[in-house]
Amino acid sequence: MRFRPCIDIHNGKIKQIVGGSLLDQGDFATENFVSEKDGTFYGKLYKENHLNGGHIIMLNARDSKYYEEDKVQALKALKAFEGGLQIGGGITDENAKEFIESGASHVIVTSFVFAGGKVHYDRLDALKDQVGREHLVLDLSCRKRDDKYYITTDRWQKFTEEELTIELLHKLESWCDEYLIHGVDVEGKAQGIDQELVQLLARYNGNKVTYAGGVKNFDDLELLKNYGNDKIDVTIGSALDLFGGDMEFSKVLEYCDATITNLN
Repeated sequence: MRFRPCIDIHNGKIKQIVGGSLLDQGDFATENFVSEKDGTFYGKLYKENHLNGGHIIMLNARDSKYYEEDKVQALKALKAFEGGLQIGGGITDENAKEFIESGASHVIVTSFVFAGGKVHYDRLDALKDQVGREHLVLDLSCRKRDDKYYITTDRWQKFTEEELTIELLHKLESWCDEYLIHGVDVEGKAQGIDQELVQLLARYNGNKVTYAGGVKNFDDLELLKNYGNDKIDVTIGSALDLFGGDMEFSKVLEYCDATITNLN
């Protein structure tokens, strides 16, 4: 279980928000923390700690007046840690290569692929043609409805018709290198992980999976390690001291390093 750091950008600021609160109207989100640091600071910090595979998410819509401000911060982070960070938010087949050429190791895509609530395999093909499978992460962040998990799009505001299943994960893996999955119902609340979702993901054997959502303390990391069978990577946002929380960054690194050492 590796620790995957994050840089969430909204309205041109690096911040932590309550995931389910995002609204395109008025560029609104309920904020947990707004950083005074810029993308360069976080990119350098993650590079110094050898934290490859973290993700940058630009949370404004591409037609938002803030999207270009988000992009400025994202490019700063990519420049500071070239080849070490993934980036998502408004990614299509038209701009994916631009971000790879700007230093991203992978682009992260949801809404472009799941437009209209269904998987567009032609769009997956177009992305694969542009950047290659090895540079593509599919964000299958989901919310629960009728006791099932459905993939959500447009900054987690819209349910798709695609249920997150082991079968779907296997079906999509030939187009991508990894999956990033936020438990949106618990994202940004630091009230505990979505244990049922983690147990579902633990049944999958294929591409690397990173889970995000709800981690509040080291007990949650232990739960994630156990329920996830030591194979799901983790992102921590609002609970991390870098973003105003109580979990010490250095101790999180020590915990995950110890987990990897024990596995080896």
